[in-house]
Amino acid sequence: MKKKLTFLLAAVVVVSMVLAACQPQVVTKTVEVEKVVTQEVVVTKEVQVEKAVPTETIVFWSTENQPARAERTQKIIDRFTEQTGIGVELVLVDENAIDSLMAANQAAGTMPDVVFFPLDFAATWYAQGVLDADAATAAVQDLDPSTFSEGALSMVSTGDGKYMAVPSDGWGQLLIYRKDLFDQLGLEPPTDFDKIMAAAQALKDAGYIGIMAGTDPGQVFTQQCFEHFALANGVQLTDAEGNVTLDTPQMVEALDFYTTLMRDYGPGDTATYWLQARASYFAGEAGMVVWSPFILDEMAGLRDSVLPNCPECADDIAYLAKNSGVVPAFSGPSGGPAQYGQVSYMGITTGANAEAAKQFVEFWLTDGYLDWVGVAAEGKFPMRRGTPDEPNKFLEGWGNLEVGVDRRAPLSDFYSADVLSTIIEGANNFDRWGFAQGQGELVGAIYSELPVPQVIADIIEGNMTAEEGATELQAMVEEIQAGLSSGE
Repeated sequence: MKKKLTFLLAAVVVVSMVLAACQPQVVTKTVEVEKVVTQEVVVTKEVQVEKAVPTETIVFWSTENQPARAERTQKIIDRFTEQTGIGVELVLVDENAIDSLMAANQAAGTMPDVVFFPLDFAATWYAQGVLDADAATAAVQDLDPSTFSEGALSMVSTGDGKYMAVPSDGWGQLLIYRKDLFDQLGLEPPTDFDKIMAAAQALKDAGYIGIMAGTDPGQVFTQQCFEHFALANGVQLTDAEGNVTLDTPQMVEALDFYTTLMRDYGPGDTATYWLQARASYFAGEAGMVVWSPFILDEMAGLRDSVLPNCPECADDIAYLAKNSGVVPAFSGPSGGPAQYGQVSYMGITTGANAEAAKQFVEFWLTDGYLDWVGVAAEGKFPMRRGTPDEPNKFLEGWGNLEVGVDRRAPLSDFYSADVLSTIIEGANNFDRWGFAQGQGELVGAIYSELPVPQVIADIIEGNMTAEEGATELQAMVEEIQAGLSSGE
């Protein structure tokens, strides 16, 4: 007699995501059948997931458009929305296109509420009515101006007690030197023109290149390096009225010093830019180098594509990090301590939901701040040091953030507290040509046409004197300025 066999058949549930707010739920049913078969029963059931619905939404433009950085940015935004109920739409933009995009959106009445942008655009955007100084100033006041870098605030001052935007983060150019060699040769830290020249001479006598910095006439790096030296000697691009001020004794002095230093104790050519400068220092050939802080993780051996290869580095890849000193701001005989700085800001636009935008900016510079600067800590120095209750909160936190590419570790594993403090405190002396005088458009044209690097190369090659170079630069920049005024 045949036996009747009963099989329990598990129904398989296949569910697809239908809406962002809907989440599938797996359900198991038991069905009795009297055949040896496999039967699939498909059941779809939608379960509503409760989520906070933003009461309002603002738009945030960010130039941090690399995928890894964008992902970390979104996580900070999500925390803000959870805490406030304010939604934020993140729009990633290319820094090279942000100016034209802003102009188009201003014309269309579709500007973002908040924008993260570099200093270069601040004065121009404020003049064009893009930036809301009242909203930015209210945010700075709420956070306490004394907690910010003085230099970062001064570069966006409107002159009447307001600020065009809120300082976020930045980097300052550094004069990095081999502290071990300086100690061996009995040299003082290179904090002014005389000490820099004395060290370069002594290093050359000891068989090293004294200093590596820009000399190539076609490279922005040369402009950045020289501008640091010019600022240290009190040279500004224009006066408060916008008149070009390059044909001055201070400029002649700066040109003569820089070109003599590069020709006699530096690379000695007119073809050096950031690549050769870093390579010579990493090889142990140079005793000083001018570079951005993005070199810090590389000096520590955390990036395989750019590893230090000095003789001592064979036993300790982080030797240069552990045996280098830094001078952020130095001075010339006719000026005070100054440092070339690039700062990025959080701007609130004139078309913004001002209150929600201000809340977002204040969150960014408090609860979200260390996560934000941690996106690329080696090049994101906090322009806000701390809070009124914890004045050094963000400075100390920054030093413990991990950096690197192929390996990650805190800068404090390689650099002393004194070095890190020196780097951060240098932000008080951040300066740039033209921005405090509202000449952002002229600065942009100069960086595009590069008249200064061209004159520096001519002086190094003996084609003109420093005096002739200053006169030539005055005429060249005045011509550029006239072209801007006429719309050419």
